[in-house]
Amino acid sequence: MPKRRKKPTELQSRGWQGRLVYAIGMFLSRLLIRLKYLGQENLPKEGAYIIAANHQTMFDGLWIMGGIPQEQLPRFSCIAGSDLEQHYGLTGRIMFRVGKAIPIDREGNPMRGLVLSKQQLEKGAVIMIHPEGTRTYDGRLGQMKNGVAYLARKTGVPIVPTYIDGGYEIFSRYMSVPRPIDWKRFRRKKMTIEFGEPFYPENYKNNAQIMDVLTIYLKEKEREALAKRDA
Repeated sequence: MPKRRKKPTELQSRGWQGRLVYAIGMFLSRLLIRLKYLGQENLPKEGAYIIAANHQTMFDGLWIMGGIPQEQLPRFSCIAGSDLEQHYGLTGRIMFRVGKAIPIDREGNPMRGLVLSKQQLEKGAVIMIHPEGTRTYDGRLGQMKNGVAYLARKTGVPIVPTYIDGGYEIFSRYMSVPRPIDWKRFRRKKMTIEFGEPFYPENYKNNAQIMDVLTIYLKEKEREALAKRDA
């Protein structure tokens, strides 16, 4: 996978390389991490939907893919910064392929990426988006952007709020490689991905109301996760 000279502007192809890396990545993840999924019954069985998840690691998309029905994987894409391939080395380029990324310009005009996402949702895609837009700096939720609400209202597809707990400790933005083992306790680190009940854009008057519901859900899950650690 050669390095691109320009930012990509079109939907990426997963190809056999991406499928192979996904299979290897999930095998190693289940081997090295105490990976747990909750709420999988909340995922729509058919049709397009949006997974709106907090952003803890560069591998969030890979791990979320591991929790959705396998028959939905061909329809799964991640919205990702168009600079991922250029600024994050081989890891960024690989994850761009595995996630079948829809590139969005985080430094300029994001509308092209949103239009591509809208087109894919209209074709029945499952799209993951991180409303924060970038990985957390301290393990906690950052400022939310309303692109997810825009897409939901434009397409009418449900949003599945999703909370990732434990990813930051495994592969934060400050780590050059993942650290799945807690060597002090000599055990695998734990990560939980919880899919919440979907909510539907037609039940809300505007983007702001949708973002309020999503933010409240993610903040509540964050409070629960922090309380468990304190206990």
